Amino acid sequence: MKTTARKKNKPSSRVAQRSTKSSVKATKTRQRTKKASPKKEKPDEDKFKELFNDLLKDTLNAEKQLVRALPKMVKAATSKQLASAFKKHLSETEKQVSRLEKVFSVCGFKVVGKKCEAMEGLVKEGEEAIKETTQGSFVRDVALIVAAQKVEHYEMAAYGSLRSIAETLGYSKAVDLLQKTLDEEGAADKALTELSASINAKAAGTTGSKVQASASDQEEEEEEPIEEAVYLDADEEEEGDQRSDRNMGNSL
Repeated sequence: MKTTARKKNKPSSRVAQRSTKSSVKATKTRQRTKKASPKKEKPDEDKFKELFNDLLKDTLNAEKQLVRALPKMVKAATSKQLASAFKKHLSETEKQVSRLEKVFSVCGFKVVGKKCEAMEGLVKEGEEAIKETTQGSFVRDVALIVAAQKVEHYEMAAYGSLRSIAETLGYSKAVDLLQKTLDEEGAADKALTELSASINAKAAGTTGSKVQASASDQEEEEEEPIEEAVYLDADEEEEGDQRSDRNMGNSL
């Protein structure tokens, strides 16, 4: 009988090529993974502080917008009691701006604002309330109170949140400053609510018509001129800061 020797199986060249390609592909994949590895993120506490700083910037700009808007509301009001309430809050708001700047300082932040879109919208609502109502009517006063209380509620929410965050981050001095402003906003809102009761009643009997103010409102009083504080917009503030930084660099 003839015996046939078994031929040894040799690995085919195709298998070898596939193995080489797979190895090269795996190497490239590992290289891409190394390149695409994300940078180290900042600790959560740093991110939290950045958010707090950003919210302070937004609120600072909101207050400055309100300082520019309130004198218009004082002039537009029919009731002298309402005009007086707006004038009082204008004085408070100017002090709140200075107080908020102190918050930046005690927290170690640079005092700079950032455009507050929310306050811009609320201010526009106040302007529309004046345009869409009759001058000298109590209906206008009702619209002005609604617009003003929307602002107060927004500010109360903002300062309440800022105070809570400051307390969590351990900014004890900032907590006291923010709480004081929060209390003032609450008092201003309460005063407007109390004032609205009588003004709503007057408007209900004279809706849509131009009316004469009550005798107490018609009394001629010498009104002190309203001094409008000049505050820069957010963009102008940033440009001023950049110029200041350049000047400091040149002096060094």
